[in-house]
Amino acid sequence: MSEQVIAGVRDLLPVLRERAQDTEDARNVPEESVKALQETGFFKMLQPKPFGGLETDPVSFYTAVKLIASACGSTGWVASILGVHPWHVALFDQQAQQEVWGEDEDVRISSSYAPMGKAEVVDGGYRLSGRWSFSSGSGHCTWVLLGGPAFKDGKPVDFCTYLLPIADYTIVDVWDTVGLRGTGSNDIVVEDVFIPQHRALSFIATSKCKVPGQAVNPGPLYRLPYGSVHPSTITAPIIGMAQGAYDAHVEHQRKRVRAAYAGEQSKEDPFAKVRIAEAASEIDAAWLQLTRNIEELYELAKREERLPADLRLRVRRDQVRGTERAISAIDRLFENSGGRAIQRGTPIQRFWRDAHAGRVHAANDAERAYVMFGTGAFGLPVENAMY
Repeated sequence: MSEQVIAGVRDLLPVLRERAQDTEDARNVPEESVKALQETGFFKMLQPKPFGGLETDPVSFYTAVKLIASACGSTGWVASILGVHPWHVALFDQQAQQEVWGEDEDVRISSSYAPMGKAEVVDGGYRLSGRWSFSSGSGHCTWVLLGGPAFKDGKPVDFCTYLLPIADYTIVDVWDTVGLRGTGSNDIVVEDVFIPQHRALSFIATSKCKVPGQAVNPGPLYRLPYGSVHPSTITAPIIGMAQGAYDAHVEHQRKRVRAAYAGEQSKEDPFAKVRIAEAASEIDAAWLQLTRNIEELYELAKREERLPADLRLRVRRDQVRGTERAISAIDRLFENSGGRAIQRGTPIQRFWRDAHAGRVHAANDAERAYVMFGTGAFGLPVENAMY
């Protein structure tokens, strides 16, 4: 089934490419694009089968994301973010899953995981308030996942992800940026809303890969670490943007004539060929490392074997490294594309801006991931749970 979804996504790429500038101008992915992706089955790739999902392997999902982002960076980013949330909801208590998908299996969920609000422990659940930023694609969604600490008697006792229906939050249009302009990553405001216990998921349980949802979703997909699946969801579209920039650059250079060099055709320039080779190698390396690691994790999960800490740390190491490689490739191509490449509407500058905007996401904090890996390599305890 994943092959059919990927084939459907491939068929959409020309349309998504044509809409890329309109997407940026509107500061939001067009509803037509979201519906078209929905019709391919893309948003159900990581959704559990009991709720109408496809429950595909994660690499197939990342492959589809990479393709979408190679046509339009903003659409690929939103698709990746919204596409991974069914996986996260599948980790929640069965009652929460029933509330989300019981009446509509095509429901879409946005998120903002940074602790920009807080919850108070009360009888039967929590009282949640706060304002969260960067909820990509939120205008296309009717549920949201929000992160924040839980307090009891004035002291933090947990860190949870809270699941809210649209009636419990407000979307505030604030998105106006230099990159990923089309993602509609607006603010979410919550004012003293009650969250029942079954719609809160402790990050302690998530980091241990022991969650309530596994009682009804026992498949290997839902035994994978959050710290592997979610950060890779950020890097996959950035690698896709690098691929899109590469394709646009090569096409541009085929036709480019360099007036400053006596009318030399760029495709005959040996240095241009070197730069293309370097960029292509960086993109391939980023993708091969990301997919190899996720495949290895998934195979272990299928065999119900332990997911070793050194592998999980390697996933995070190569995930941030993959983003760095993709950015390096885009920079190399952009700086050698010539003056016309900076004109508004050209793909190369849009991919360059989008990828650099994606680079500042917290999941791409390279030094922290490298320190975690080095700490583990020395046999020391790794305190950070994000792996």
